[in-house]
Amino acid sequence: MTAPLKLASIRQTRFRIGGMDCASCAAKIDTAVRRLDGVADVSVSVTGASMTVSHGGALPEDKVLQQVARLGYGIVKAEARTAPVSGKTRADHGHDDLEGHDHEGRDHEGHDHASHNHDAGKQPAWPTAEAAHLHGDAEPGQPWWRTRRAMLTLACAAALVAAYGIGHLFPAAERWVFLAALLVGLMPIARRALMAALAGTPFSIEMLMTIAAAGAVMIGATEEAAAVVVLFLIGELLEGVAAGRARASIQGLADLVPKTALVEGAGGTAEVPAENLAVGDVIVVRPGDRIPADGEIVEGSSDIDEAPVTGESTPRRKGIAEIVFAGTISTDGVLKVRVTAAASDNTIARVVRLVEEAQEAKAPTERFIDRFSRIYTPAVLAVGALVALLPPLLIGGDWSAWIYKGLAILLIGCPCALVISTPAAIAAGLATGARRGLLMKGGAVLEGFRRITAVAFDKTGTLTAGKPVVTDIVAYGRDERTVLVLAAALEQGSSHPLAVAILGRAKADRAPVPPALAAKAISGKGVEGSVGGVAVFLGSGSAAAERAVMTEAQRLAVDSLNGQGKTVSVLVADGVVAGLIAMRDEPRPDAAAGIAALKAEGIRTVMLTGDNRRTAEAIAASLGIEARAELLPQDKQRIVGELQREGLKVAKVGDGINDAPALAAADIGIAMGGGTDVALETANAAILHGRVMDVARMVRLSRAVMANIGQNITVALGLKAVFLVTTIAGITGLWPAILADTGATVLVTANAMRLLRWRG
Repeated sequence: MTAPLKLASIRQTRFRIGGMDCASCAAKIDTAVRRLDGVADVSVSVTGASMTVSHGGALPEDKVLQQVARLGYGIVKAEARTAPVSGKTRADHGHDDLEGHDHEGRDHEGHDHASHNHDAGKQPAWPTAEAAHLHGDAEPGQPWWRTRRAMLTLACAAALVAAYGIGHLFPAAERWVFLAALLVGLMPIARRALMAALAGTPFSIEMLMTIAAAGAVMIGATEEAAAVVVLFLIGELLEGVAAGRARASIQGLADLVPKTALVEGAGGTAEVPAENLAVGDVIVVRPGDRIPADGEIVEGSSDIDEAPVTGESTPRRKGIAEIVFAGTISTDGVLKVRVTAAASDNTIARVVRLVEEAQEAKAPTERFIDRFSRIYTPAVLAVGALVALLPPLLIGGDWSAWIYKGLAILLIGCPCALVISTPAAIAAGLATGARRGLLMKGGAVLEGFRRITAVAFDKTGTLTAGKPVVTDIVAYGRDERTVLVLAAALEQGSSHPLAVAILGRAKADRAPVPPALAAKAISGKGVEGSVGGVAVFLGSGSAAAERAVMTEAQRLAVDSLNGQGKTVSVLVADGVVAGLIAMRDEPRPDAAAGIAALKAEGIRTVMLTGDNRRTAEAIAASLGIEARAELLPQDKQRIVGELQREGLKVAKVGDGINDAPALAAADIGIAMGGGTDVALETANAAILHGRVMDVARMVRLSRAVMANIGQNITVALGLKAVFLVTTIAGITGLWPAILADTGATVLVTANAMRLLRWRG
């Protein structure tokens, strides 16, 4: 490989790979492409069926295509992009990105449309002629039984059956017909072994298989060698089916978006392909339709079924100015929605893209297994040679018997199951998390969650909804509804958060909002006007006391509400206190349950907020969490450091804007967001749907994935150990050896796929 390139000049080119179904395939491609001049780094994702090549200047794309095609895989260029220059992995970028982003320059939904590659979400056309697709098919979505691999397996099996028939009828020709049957399957395998060796991977699975089959022919076990090749091809076919299922789990998410949309225009509505929708288009969504794009409702209201995207079983009522996501369903109302993101840039497309990229970032365990397998495979070859040679040389053993045992050890030692044990589970875990709005940027982040022992939460917008709501209405001399009506009348047209809260409560209670005459704001005090001939003032307690006499009971009521962390506005009508309206940024509905779930996992929780101590302690008391209040950003960072010095592994959860220093300092930074760019592009992980409970789910998912990996490694190595002993003892031979390898691979893959059904 060439010398490392200057970071500032590094670019990335992305390729789609056809027929790559196991970690061994990925390793061969990785090694082959790294040998090319100008290549700085290579990252291959089996589940994403993709490869990203980091390079300086122009990449010799024809050489990349040729190198991969020689190995028997389909390949096509997908996209090009400039790489970050921080020198960190994608898992590290969240910390740096947070410090550099100016999120306030974004639009309401947080989208920065220019920052995305609009071709990234599209599937490219796959090659059909240039590559010899011996290791799978090049057409995405093609049924497994129509792939080239399936055809080869079927041809080899048919040749073996024919050989048995011909050998029975013509015993003298038995050896030759079995040799012919063997060559049907072995020739493509041997070719792949040779190409891999020339590309830098001499100790490939195909090489072990080729040596074992050739050796078996030399000692007269031609029939058994032919059967072993068929079993090997069946095992590879099953790997391909399993890999296809993992890819389908994410592609199924992309398929939630309908193919067409009804666009409103001057002449009525017209049906257009959803991929042609542009930002600003207004689309019509009928009852029962899936929403074809991310957007903002401009007319109508409906219960939105978000279960396909968020997993929430209860539809949410949404109306004008609220955000909807592509792939969700309008159940009972006609909506007009203004598109806020193009098809390649909607929430689902970005989730799919993020998961594909995340699968290229290897977890520490996966990297260890990769390193181990590079030593393990040549070691197996050496052990097989020693078993074949030493007994005949040292103790006069039968050459044929011990060579047979040595060849069986080569088959037992195939590292398929071991190599796939970790990436299969990691990929399934990342895909499962993404389908539930738990986004993690790579296997290292997924693995890291199991070690978390403390979680530090921001308050506003994280533990709370981020906007105040009316919690209490106290009336004096009038009923509560009248107090609300008078207050809402004064607040009409105001965008102040407290005004929005009062107007929201009036809307929810279906309270009328009459016009207010001569309404005006009084700086630092409140707002006044005339409603129905009544002079009305709404403002702070001190300002209200200047306009009306407050009784001791009223003062105590204000103090009591303030003590609960609530902001109190006093309504004065015709010079008399008419009522109190208390407001507070309330905890998210699942905040208390989410905190309790983390405590049940043995994880310490703490709230870090810049809000005043009284409000913070009131919210913390209701949630059962430790509170640190009145903090500046650097104070939050300092407290995270203090927790780490206590020996804790800290996750920091925030909105990705004001908490940048603390997110950067934490072992894992988690952005809480409602499908915005902040949620998808910053920190190490993101909670897409704003549920506090999802932090605990991330920890549980991580632990489930790592337990699955432990089971896989135990199965892979355990079966090999058992058959190694039985082979040397002369109990088992070539057939059981390849069955052990194929069986272990299938068991490990099936076990990893169980994670796709994880429910948290």
